Amino acid sequence: MNGNSAIYAQLVPSTSHPFPRMPACLTFGPVSSPDSDRGPKEEEVSDGKSCSALNPWRHGLPNALIVGVKKGGTRAVLEFIRIHPDVRALGTEPHFFDRNYDRGLDWYRGLMPRTLDSQITLEKTPSYFVTREAPRRISSMSHVTKLIVVVRNPVTRAISDYTQTLSKKPDIPTFEELAFKNSSLGVVDSSWNAIRIGMYILHLENWLQYFRLSQMHFVSGERLITDPAGEMGRVQDFLGLKRIITDKHFYFNRTKGFPCLKKPESSGQPRCLGKSKGRTHVQIEREVIEQLQEFYRPFNIKFFETVGQDFKWD
Repeated sequence: MNGNSAIYAQLVPSTSHPFPRMPACLTFGPVSSPDSDRGPKEEEVSDGKSCSALNPWRHGLPNALIVGVKKGGTRAVLEFIRIHPDVRALGTEPHFFDRNYDRGLDWYRGLMPRTLDSQITLEKTPSYFVTREAPRRISSMSHVTKLIVVVRNPVTRAISDYTQTLSKKPDIPTFEELAFKNSSLGVVDSSWNAIRIGMYILHLENWLQYFRLSQMHFVSGERLITDPAGEMGRVQDFLGLKRIITDKHFYFNRTKGFPCLKKPESSGQPRCLGKSKGRTHVQIEREVIEQLQEFYRPFNIKFFETVGQDFKWD
């Protein structure tokens, strides 16, 4: 018996075996890796039929989405969860459900990493949370999609948002000028996007027209910094994953003021988020912060009551 015949005899069941006989194309050549530059290779059997349908790797629509919020910690959640072996995540933001919806689901599916049936496909686009059409569009794709929302003290989030914009456009008005219609009277300009994003309950009410609250998981951006393993443990529970990401994966980077991933045991370097993460915020006067806290308080209270969590932002 030659080498190929021996392999075949070991791996392919006989006709008397209770399981169906598998085509010979499964026994020769390695299965393509999901990280390879090319797609899974199609092997040919003697009758000329393709074995591509038997290749375990596939492009699938996402099972879960990190839908928001901007400057809340979404990049950290994505980078942390993607070290789980049962998660395959798209690294870039596809903006399908807000900017590219007219390209169609086939285009969207083609962006996704190749996965096994046992793995979760995930992507993140923080602007989905504040896009009015996004919940309906996502629900049309799948009624059972799981949604992750990373929230943060809305005042801190707004300042972080402004700091990022200022780094790109240094000539913009001051934070106070943008945040208030009348600062002396404390009249907040809720039309400014940096302020409006933090009115979480208004956006959540739109999502609850299409998804049950049980399909949504809310990550605390503050606890993500102080207890990343605890927050990611809850994310893993929500996604139905074994708790593999634990304290052993993190260390606190004092320079950035943020947790980073430790060096993998095999090779590589410790992984911290990019330079834009952990950036020093613009200094805002205490009176301005207190006015914004007062503005957000009723929105926060209703948000806490709705999701059943007190994020302790006051």
